[in-house]
Amino acid sequence: MALYEHVFLARQDLAQAQVDALAETATKIVEENQGKVTKVETWGLRSLAYKIAKNRKAHYVMLNIDAPGGVIAELERQTQINEDIIRYMTVKVDELEAGPSVMMRKQDRPDRGDRGPRGDRGDRGDRGPREDRGDRGDRGPRREETAGE
Repeated sequence: MALYEHVFLARQDLAQAQVDALAETATKIVEENQGKVTKVETWGLRSLAYKIAKNRKAHYVMLNIDAPGGVIAELERQTQINEDIIRYMTVKVDELEAGPSVMMRKQDRPDRGDRGPRGDRGDRGDRGPREDRGDRGDRGPRREETAGE
């Protein structure tokens, strides 16, 4: 059987319980057709890059699926019918990630104020005179003075 990652975006006005029910429905479709869902991840309510069907945010859910291609065709057909799902994408992968996905690890990072291994640059001190500037001279007349001539 082939391995797939199926991600869908549900409308922003749904409750979390309704989003979980959508994931359960997708799992049921796969399992009824001799497939297997190995992992379900809910990424939460996230902002969209652009409005989709008047929605600025969406609930993101990812399913790792081990199933034949016909199962995916049926899952996508059912997903298209459901009006609570505004976008979906299924990708065939060589292997499924064992641990949490990149999106889940992203939330576990330390806060963005941390500078990482370089640390903070600190005070840079006085950098001395800038000899290359020299005397810039007169800037010349202003635009409004020359506009009337």
